[in-house]
Amino acid sequence: MPVTWGGRSNFDYSGSVETGTVITYGHGYKARVDAQDYVALRKHFLGRTVPVGTSRTDPPADSLGAWLQANVTITAIAPYVAPILLMEGYAVRVGKHDISIIS
Repeated sequence: MPVTWGGRSNFDYSGSVETGTVITYGHGYKARVDAQDYVALRKHFLGRTVPVGTSRTDPPADSLGAWLQANVTITAIAPYVAPILLMEGYAVRVGKHDISIIS
């Protein structure tokens, strides 16, 4: 089972970055990220190192979390999306707080 970006809890997901994902976290909560959302996210951040931005209320400007809240859902899903991108080979972790989108 995947671990959140901060390593404090587990989550699960079905699908893939290519087909879209349904992320299950907490006590059965679900969030969907469509394939076109991943395409737009990857295009926006490609080749850059940015903060993941896991804050539920105030993710840093130009972070993965801020982008997801503005474009996908206001729910803070960056702690789940970032590990999915890593596991599927679309990003690399840079230190404790940052991610670099590589493809």
